[in-house]
Amino acid sequence: QVQLVESGGGLVQAGGSLRLSCVSSGRTFSTIVMGWFRQAPGKERMFVAAISWRGGTTSYSDSVRGRFTISRDNAKNTVYLQMNSLKPEDTAVYYCAARNTDTATPRVNGYDYWGQGTQVTVSS
Repeated sequence: QVQLVESGGGLVQAGGSLRLSCVSSGRTFSTIVMGWFRQAPGKERMFVAAISWRGGTTSYSDSVRGRFTISRDNAKNTVYLQMNSLKPEDTAVYYCAARNTDTATPRVNGYDYWGQGTQVTVSS
């Protein structure tokens, strides 16, 4: 079993930056793939980014590539999402997710564990 706790959300103006963190507990962190997803009001949950257990392979959605960076620190059981050049359309609840394999996927149903989410609001 894996427990995930996100933090770092908040209110920021367009063009600003935020860094989200997700701390994992309950299982060897370094053996699982981690991902970030987001869900805006009235919309389905969407893939944002994922990182392999070694951190050498990352993937991003087209809407955030070049602005967001996912990274992980296995010694701290933590995955990060650095978000730069934020836009109002980035406003959503951001969720951390973990997958019990070493292959990343953008599919929501491909992840086994989820955090409770952290709100990110970008004002124009």
